[in-house]
Amino acid sequence: MSRLIAIVGRPNVGKSTLFNRLTQTRQAIVDDTAGTTRDRQYGKVDWDGQEFSIVDTGGWVVNSDDIFEEEINKQVEIAIDEADVILFVVDASTGLTDLDDKVAAILRRSKKPVIVVANKEDKGDARYNIPEFYSLGLGDPIEVSSANGSGTGELLDEIIKDMPKRDDEEETEENVAKFAIVGRPNAGKSSLINAFIGEERHIVTDIAGTTRDSIYHRYNKFGFDFYLVDTAGIRKKQKVNEDIEYYSVIRSIRAIEASDVCILLIDATRGIEAQDANIFSLIQRNKKGLVVCVNKWDLVEDKSITAQKTFENAIRSRFAPFTDFPIIFTSALTKQRIFKVLETAIDVYNNRRRIIPTSQLNTYMLEQIALTPPPSNKGKFVKIKYVTMLKDAVIPTFVFFCNLPQWVKEPYRRFLENKIREHWDFKGTPIAIFMREK
Repeated sequence: MSRLIAIVGRPNVGKSTLFNRLTQTRQAIVDDTAGTTRDRQYGKVDWDGQEFSIVDTGGWVVNSDDIFEEEINKQVEIAIDEADVILFVVDASTGLTDLDDKVAAILRRSKKPVIVVANKEDKGDARYNIPEFYSLGLGDPIEVSSANGSGTGELLDEIIKDMPKRDDEEETEENVAKFAIVGRPNAGKSSLINAFIGEERHIVTDIAGTTRDSIYHRYNKFGFDFYLVDTAGIRKKQKVNEDIEYYSVIRSIRAIEASDVCILLIDATRGIEAQDANIFSLIQRNKKGLVVCVNKWDLVEDKSITAQKTFENAIRSRFAPFTDFPIIFTSALTKQRIFKVLETAIDVYNNRRRIIPTSQLNTYMLEQIALTPPPSNKGKFVKIKYVTMLKDAVIPTFVFFCNLPQWVKEPYRRFLENKIREHWDFKGTPIAIFMREK
């Protein structure tokens, strides 16, 4: 189920520390200096079988000396507008402040579910200040310490309390592919969607997804049959005067999570930008199939094969180490190769569902392993005896059974993945490799 959780609050209350704790990463920079978080961070959280996305925001400030104050506040407003649940972080060690009251007023107007998180409860007499936060009118505060993790389990229980179980999520036909067209602003997403559906569109159903903003359009035209994952960003004007770069990433989270394969549009006239890399990382993090579509190719002066190859190499270099994905040069305006995009997306979808018979897998892979065995470690030799492919995994998943799985490092896992990709077609889809003790 796609759920977006936003962490908001005034500066220096521990929002980024909480983000790192919940995502079990160190993505967000943590510092005692107020205003450290300016670029937004996005992560995934898995708790008790439920998975959701979480976004860290900058501290809400007013009348400060920070030249980025307006932009930070604008992006906080976007996160509040887009989130399904808001974590309002306050500092229990300092108690209630005027700035907390101002943020609370904004949250009350948003009509969104809000969980008050009283952070730093482990500091001194902080717990004696917690009753002050009842005056915010946003419910019972949950006491946590982001630094040492106390209380975060109770917080996560509260977040997922009303989330439907995964078995109840799917409203679309399970065996029909779901494609999302994503990309930075003005890359041509709307033009490509319009080129796909056209005036004589043969869309038979529009199914509202379980996500607040995801819509599944059933597309059965020219022999294709799939769901086109749409978001409110395509269907209506934005409600707030926002930073469109930031807004596009939040919209992309919803579209990516609801899809099987993502068609990532890159503007040929602008090249690869940081926003393209951000959206690519979201696709990778969510383990979705990928087709890269270089749009507006009709506007490029040099359309030679050499120019295409140079552009393609630049994309793969920027997105490395995952480079086994198709790249198509298109023009939504002239409809150049747009059906090739759909054909390729279907191929990637089928690659995600490909199952390799165990006998074929062992015949080929054990031979490759014999030719290039895992490197020894401290005089110990890893012996891989058997390999199988899991049949019910979300992405192609291979399990290698060996005597010392802990000694198989990432470089050799990549070697195994590359050998699999060389022999079988898994273009466009991520692969998971696990080592297990036999």
